[in-house]
Amino acid sequence: MSGVQRSRSATPAGGPVVLFDLDDTLMAHREAVATGIALHLRERGYAAEEAAAQALWHELEERHYHAYLAGELTFEGQRRARAAEFALAHGDQLDDESAGAWFATYFERYRESWALHDDVLPALDEIERALPGVRFGIITNGEADFQLAKLVRLGLEVGHPGRIEHLVASGAEGVTKPDPRIFEVAVERFAGDAAVSGAAYVGDRLRTDAIGAAEAGLVGVWLNRSGERPAEPEATDAAAAGVLEIRTLAELAPLLADRLVVE
Repeated sequence: MSGVQRSRSATPAGGPVVLFDLDDTLMAHREAVATGIALHLRERGYAAEEAAAQALWHELEERHYHAYLAGELTFEGQRRARAAEFALAHGDQLDDESAGAWFATYFERYRESWALHDDVLPALDEIERALPGVRFGIITNGEADFQLAKLVRLGLEVGHPGRIEHLVASGAEGVTKPDPRIFEVAVERFAGDAAVSGAAYVGDRLRTDAIGAAEAGLVGVWLNRSGERPAEPEATDAAAAGVLEIRTLAELAPLLADRLVVE
């Protein structure tokens, strides 16, 4: 690559950059989804066991959102496809327009449940103490406006005087994680302001986030909140790429203090 290497030669020496995934890394996305769909389930009067319905909604989200990332569905199309399939599983047949309205109501319940993980703000404070001059950013597979709205609601505004300097979204860049180009774009954006002495990326998905970042030349950190054991070939690839693993963001500051250069 490396975006970090190019930025060092492009501008005078600067400080480190720590980049984060958003959903399930900073924002408690799964918890918000589970709460939102449970509320909507009751509002629709569906006769279903709550845990099973939440599991189905999660499976549909994974499948249809990845179809959107692959260019097979539009952003709105994947929402409507999820709604229609979930409703049909509960005996409720929706046309395309009705599926859009169904999702809009669910989304209000989901949005009401947005919250940061408890370890986020303390971790950012600790990183700032451990790495003077550090700058923060977000790389996300999603639409920029949608993800920006989450950050605003969560109190992590982007740009001055916000705590997050740059948001890099796949919907705006035309490339998705784990493609190295999206990590390079992010580092170069920071380097346009002041040189980057080192960069790390933290995310909850091993392949998409941590391995992708490490293979792009960043310090790749896997936030494994559940303590799951990775399957092959991800485990081997993570070891080869030098991926670091943490269970909570509270572990991040001392880990990065040992690996990112402060010049």
